[in-house]
Parts: sequence; C-alpha cells; structure tokens
Amino acid sequence: MARAPSFAALILAAGESTRMGREKALLPWHGSTFLGAHIETLGLHADFVLVVAGKNYQALQPIVDANGAFLAVNPEPELGQFSSLQTGLQEILNRGRDAAIVALVDRPPAQSQTIACLRRAFQLAPPAIWAVVPEYAGCHGHPLVMGREMITAFLRAEPTGNAREIEHANQDHVRYVAVDDPFTVVNIDTPEDYTRITE
Repeated sequence: MARAPSFAALILAAGESTRMGREKALLPWHGSTFLGAHIETLGLHADFVLVVAGKNYQALQPIVDANGAFLAVNPEPELGQFSSLQTGLQEILNRGRDAAIVALVDRPPAQSQTIACLRRAFQLAPPAIWAVVPEYAGCHGHPLVMGREMITAFLRAEPTGNAREIEHANQDHVRYVAVDDPFTVVNIDTPEDYTRITE
C-alpha cells in the first residue's frame, strides 16, 4: 500500500552567489527567474512551497509573494547550506507536514514529470526507504524527496554538517531513481555555467 505523506516543497536560496556576481535566484529563466520557475514547478507537487533566504531575503520576497509561496530566513546563513536546510525542514514540520521535496535555487528547475516520478517512487517505497534521490548519467542530484525519518536525521545533525554525509550515513534508507533530466545534476556557479545552459 502506498504511503500518503503530506508534502511541502523547500527551496534553498540563502547563498551569496559570490562566484556568479549577481543573485542566482533572480537569473532569467524561460520568462521567469530561477526562483520563480522553481516555485511554479514545485507548487504542482506540494501543499505549499517554502523558500529559505539569508541576507538576500528582501530581494527574494517580491518573487516569493507573487508566486504564493512562503519565506523563511536563515538567521546564520554564513554557517552554510546545511543550516538553511535545517531552517526549512524545521519550518515544514512546524507547519504540520511530514515530507519534503528539497530543491536548490542555483540550478535550473527539474522537469515537472521528474518531480512527479520521484514523489511517486517515494510513496510506493517500503517504510525502510526514508528518501528518494534522482540519478542522471551516474550522478546524484536534486530535488530530494524525503520523509519524516530523514528530516529528523538532518535536524539532529550539527548546523555545520553536510547533507551528503547524512545521506551516506543512512545509505540503506535511500533509494536512487534514474531520471531523464539533466537539470537534476547541473550546478550553476559562474556566468559561464549560466551561459552554457541558455545558449
């Protein structure tokens, strides 16, 4: 029997975009922005979308509001991305949801059908599977779909921790799902990276 968790979507967007030289969340993407497109796509598969910002929260707030999402601010974004993940996951639990679809704003949004595939794989997985991770061309990427057990594992770790380390420490509880979506593994860190995917 399929699990029936209550999903929220989480977008991590608190980075300072130092190597890009401008806010990555605001990069133009198919008539919108990276952030706007993420919210729109993830919103099709979750009860609500939560964006975690840092010092950039004022720049992101208008897009969050315009797309009907919610904003949480990481009070210490300098601790790194993992602290933003913990901020967002705790807020999701506080809002009464027990599963999360976690995406990073510094890559193009995954295709809607990819998210649907990952969510379905999680719902159909046995209880021993705490998270589902997309795999493309042998590489693991995002978005991650996780239930309360993996959320709890992340929240119990130190804020200076690393999501990959937690994932690997719970390898037996993670299922990797092959997807036909290169954007699940693309990182956009520099202007050159962005140019490559928009030419």
